Amino acid sequence: MALLKYHANPESPAELARRLGIGFANLSLLSRALTHRSYLNENTNAIEDNERLEFLGDAVLDFVVGAWVYHRCPEMAEGDLTRLRSALVRNEQLADFARQLELGQALRMGRGEAASGGRERDGVLGSTFEAVIGAMYLDSGLGEVERFMEPLLESVRERVMMRAEIYDPKSRFQEWAQSAKLGTPRYVTVSASGPDHAKMFEVEVRIKEQTYGKGSGPSKQIAAQIAAQTALEALDVR
Repeated sequence: MALLKYHANPESPAELARRLGIGFANLSLLSRALTHRSYLNENTNAIEDNERLEFLGDAVLDFVVGAWVYHRCPEMAEGDLTRLRSALVRNEQLADFARQLELGQALRMGRGEAASGGRERDGVLGSTFEAVIGAMYLDSGLGEVERFMEPLLESVRERVMMRAEIYDPKSRFQEWAQSAKLGTPRYVTVSASGPDHAKMFEVEVRIKEQTYGKGSGPSKQIAAQIAAQTALEALDVR
């Protein structure tokens, strides 16, 4: 996919809200959702980046997508519902949603991050999408998030359901842990290194105090998936 060409000045939050048909009462929330941490390093007037909103949006998406999957797939078993929800909220899929909405052109980020292709990076776009969802939830509530998400989810439902990647490593490892009655896996970030535009994260997957797998990657989500896959391979779980 060719990189999009962006204007020197990013699209304003008001312009983005108008283009997407989102009625934000508090545009400062949307502005914060579009502020990458690298922007704060170069702009002393900026108060907060989007990471707290990303955290909230992640939780909101888990619920909204889970409810949507439950209602749209009434015959699907619990394990398949879990895998489908996981496939729909994985970072790569959220980054695809962000590209559909052209969120990259509204991002506020540092010059170095932008010059290195940050506006097209999966980790950045997926996190920004989560932050926008978090801002939307705070501004307008759960119903508005559900209205916004429904056409996006419908547009990819068939493709995601048919794709083998629905059986993602984290879901498969959680199923194994539950079937073995070991408890719920935890994904612990043990290190983060490198500059903002080229971060590398190392994540361990643990159950209680035992480490089952390790992974590293350019985002916590990717590192966690690799850690889960490493654990599955070590356990010879097919």
